[in-house]
Amino acid sequence: MSTLAFDGTAMLGRQLLRVRNNPALVILTQTMPISMLLFFGYVFGSALAMPGAEYRSFLVPGLLVATAANGIMTGMFQAAQDVHRGVTDRLRTLPVSRAAVPVGQATADVIVTAVGTVPFLLVGLAVGWRIEGSALDAVAAVGLLLLFRFACTWAGIFLGLLTRSEEAAGQLGSATFMLPLLSNAYIPTDNLPGWLRTIAEWNPISALTTALRDLFGNAPVPEGAAWPVAHPVAGSLAWCAVLLAVFVPLGVRRYARGEG
Repeated sequence: MSTLAFDGTAMLGRQLLRVRNNPALVILTQTMPISMLLFFGYVFGSALAMPGAEYRSFLVPGLLVATAANGIMTGMFQAAQDVHRGVTDRLRTLPVSRAAVPVGQATADVIVTAVGTVPFLLVGLAVGWRIEGSALDAVAAVGLLLLFRFACTWAGIFLGLLTRSEEAAGQLGSATFMLPLLSNAYIPTDNLPGWLRTIAEWNPISALTTALRDLFGNAPVPEGAAWPVAHPVAGSLAWCAVLLAVFVPLGVRRYARGEG
């Protein structure tokens, strides 16, 4: 465990240096949610039954979760890039813990996400979003959000190691943009057809979005929803546990095994 902690810290430093040396990508990924908030909040908001300010308060938690789900895309692309350029093979020759590299990547991603969440929330405050719940609930909401990002990043790391190609990872990663569309991140699911509402409410994004809205005090838990949405905090923790239980061992074994 001490070896993993020491080696993981070293790999964390490597990932943070990687982020520092590619500021354009960081700026793009952090400004995209803000652009979507302004566009969706003022364009879609005018087309829905909710008043504009109410819709923007409804939208902020959804965009936070959609951004966290993008950990699949970033984790996939970075892992595939390292494999494609031979960096992973070189790291495997070093006397370090096999889990250290993916752990460092996932941890660095969470740190960057936490920092990038601050300007997004400031813009959210500027357009009318407010924390209506307690400070403790707000802290719990942020913690749940970062846990979900961590779990999604592990899923992306495994898929990136599996694809082994930057181009394939980029194409597959773009498909993750569909996940928030099949959830309650942008619109309520109450008026969806029954089968589509069921799919949307069993989407992990819907459970986490509902949990954030509830913890921030932006919207109540909807009645008659599927279990993950009806019990959003428990549902979110369950989804995070499933993702981590599946993809952490798969990612570590795939990294250690290499092409074999």
